[in-house]
Amino acid sequence: MPDARSPSSLAPSAWPQVSPPFCASPPIRTIEDVRRLEQVPLAQALPVASTYEIFRNSAHAVGDKTALTFLRSGKPEDPPIRWSYAKLLQGIHQTANLLHRLGVAPTDAVAVLLPGCLEYHLALWGGEAAAIVQPLNPLLTEEKLESLMRTAGAKVLIAYGSDAESDMWSKAMRIREQVPTLTHVLRVAPHDEREAPALPHGVLDFNTERGREADDRLASGRRIQPGDIAAYFHTGGTTGAPKLARHSHGAQVFTAWACVQLQGMGAGDISINGYPLFHVAGVLPASLTLLSAGAEMVIPTPSLMRNREVLANYWRLVQAYRATSVSAVPTVLAALATVPLDGADISSVKYCRTGAAVLSPELAARFERLFGLHVHESLGMTEMAGISTVTPPGVNGPAGCVGFRLPYSQVRIVAIDADGKPTQRELPRGEPGMVLFKSPNLFSGYLNAKDNEGAITEDGWLVTGDLGFIDAGERLNLSGRAKDLIIRSGHNIDPKTIEDALSAHPSVQICAAVGAPDAYAGELPVAYVSLLPGAAATEAELMDFAAKGVDEAPARPKSVVILDKIPMTNVGKVYKPELRLLAARAVVQSLVDQVAARLALPAELAPTVSASEAEGIAVRVDDAALQARAASVREALNAAIEPLPVKVRLLAA
Repeated sequence: MPDARSPSSLAPSAWPQVSPPFCASPPIRTIEDVRRLEQVPLAQALPVASTYEIFRNSAHAVGDKTALTFLRSGKPEDPPIRWSYAKLLQGIHQTANLLHRLGVAPTDAVAVLLPGCLEYHLALWGGEAAAIVQPLNPLLTEEKLESLMRTAGAKVLIAYGSDAESDMWSKAMRIREQVPTLTHVLRVAPHDEREAPALPHGVLDFNTERGREADDRLASGRRIQPGDIAAYFHTGGTTGAPKLARHSHGAQVFTAWACVQLQGMGAGDISINGYPLFHVAGVLPASLTLLSAGAEMVIPTPSLMRNREVLANYWRLVQAYRATSVSAVPTVLAALATVPLDGADISSVKYCRTGAAVLSPELAARFERLFGLHVHESLGMTEMAGISTVTPPGVNGPAGCVGFRLPYSQVRIVAIDADGKPTQRELPRGEPGMVLFKSPNLFSGYLNAKDNEGAITEDGWLVTGDLGFIDAGERLNLSGRAKDLIIRSGHNIDPKTIEDALSAHPSVQICAAVGAPDAYAGELPVAYVSLLPGAAATEAELMDFAAKGVDEAPARPKSVVILDKIPMTNVGKVYKPELRLLAARAVVQSLVDQVAARLALPAELAPTVSASEAEGIAVRVDDAALQARAASVREALNAAIEPLPVKVRLLAA
């Protein structure tokens, strides 16, 4: 592979011929249709080597067609900003050439800290044409952002030049001092900026600088190979150290191609992409898939689906832009289910898709009842370049059915051991266990070699951590995550059983079940819910409702707690670690209260309980105020807390 800092000896005629955009085969309705695709060798079915080729192909075929439509606001009547495929490719060339001029090599990392915007697609795809892109979640702590960039050896940071979105600019300016490999910061001006501020030393204006570059070719002459690393996506990281998953160009290209085939996508499609672009779901199954087919993608403001105006006007936006597909995580679908159509014409929609978490049957039924849209589920994960299985249009499965494996891929269901780890015992069709995959879009491993331990089996199968089974139609059906299993006295309880029961209550919007620590059983099931706007229910009523809906007595929740808001990750998944912490804190608080009552401690002398992800659970005892009683209080607390299967620190107040 030629070095990006030296011109290639390849003449233009040595480049591969331009291929057409990806085009869907005849509709996929059964696993036999997937097998039909596999009759053609993969190298013949998919000759495209890199994401750069995808954009070159699309611009060559449909250059004047709209690729990206950026919404300035959530009001359907406001005029958007549109970029054609030709303009997008020009910007990709300019961005890649700018990075090349700044000394960025193909093995260097380019970090990206941006909201939803047009320039994100220049940073992503121009960055991959020149080097390795590292999209960053702006809601991570600065310490984690710095750690990610240091781990990747980021050489350039492309950052949003405003604090209007998650304080991105201030973070970028502080972070740059802490990353020794960083040589330049490129500032992306907000679309509505009227006057650019003076820039500090070492910071360049992104659009001004790229405007100085050639827009019709890669100045480096780089010819990208399928095995070249295209991106580092961080996975996890909301708690603990995030891991950097390496994606090859070939893996990303395969994801786009496979999604086009299974979703029946073509150049006439239009989709509103509200997924954040630091997340693999927004970049690959959404963005790259649409753009590889010559379709149009709508970016709903910098705040995306966090913009309340976008959410409130969503169905009117679908009508205004004649969206042919809609896609969102289940929690966003739950929010959209509260937004009335109010006469909006959404007849253009032919496909509705979700992923990232298992869909509840009640939400699926509600969406179909309110909007006439069957929600098709898919399974995706960072370690498989964003997609593993897809339910195609016209294939209507029950909630939890995530569809067919991708062409040229394999899936196995194996038993798990007492520690939740996969075994070698493959399970028969219909029996649930852990899901394992092999596929052309399997990631190239984590950047840190230690993170790879246990991620892939010795014979090359990806350990997903997902629990599910294969049905009679060879579709994968999911129940949840192995790490989310509630283990009560050795009995495995699937939290989805509880969640499905509670979701059927007419007042419940979102719910989640977790294990609360118990000295005797290890864990006991508890549930948390948020209610629909304007709805009412009591915790006792919900407890009774759940008990009637859960057949297995051990799985019936011991408590149901109503929260104003269920904690979410930045991509809209229910964040169960925080709920587990809430559950553990409640158990410890109950034990502390019992000790205080038994010892007849006045309220002002009672020990206090605190809990945080950083410090865990702590009980503080005011030794000075308790004086001679302090020792006996500590002894009683230790006796009550020590049997719990969770670490609790006893501290001085």
